[in-house]
Amino acid sequence: MRERSLSVLLVAAWLAALAGCQTPSSRETAPGPAAPAEAQMPADPSFDWHVLVIAPFGSVLKDVPRTLHEVLLFHDQDPGAAAPEDGECYAADAPAPQFVGHIPDEYLLCFKQDRLSRIQATVRLPESDAVAVFAAACAGWLKSAAAPPAAQNAVAENAAACEGRDAAVHFNARLEREPETGLSMTLDGVAEP
Repeated sequence: MRERSLSVLLVAAWLAALAGCQTPSSRETAPGPAAPAEAQMPADPSFDWHVLVIAPFGSVLKDVPRTLHEVLLFHDQDPGAAAPEDGECYAADAPAPQFVGHIPDEYLLCFKQDRLSRIQATVRLPESDAVAVFAAACAGWLKSAAAPPAAQNAVAENAAACEGRDAAVHFNARLEREPETGLSMTLDGVAEP
């Protein structure tokens, strides 16, 4: 019983000493007004879409540094619409690179005429964080990209779209709400002018 009382007293003394260390100094000044909130790219490198590019666009399938398996995609097509792009898509056998802090639920590498031409990734996001995560990521992507004016307007008017071009890659991201909240990213290799 005496040992238990002594232990309780020691813990209480330690907590009191710790609380004394946390008391603000009388010399501290009051904090100034908060800076306006601005969406900034988190320091997490997975927020950069470049992590999704595991092989340069234009690479042949055998040069991709992962084991892949073919995926069959089915498209609903309007009778008057043009045929979907010819090409074959593959999924990686190993986990996809982390993107916006999550492992993608879908990660596809698509080849046209045997060359990597498109990368698609989709990650599920918690409903409570989805808009903030998307806004922060988009702000970072647009900072280093040449976004067409129409795309910048779309981002300003609709927080669910983000589009631009960085060197020879066109990116197009969407915040999807159905059937689950998620971020879909499509990267297309574009021919240099």
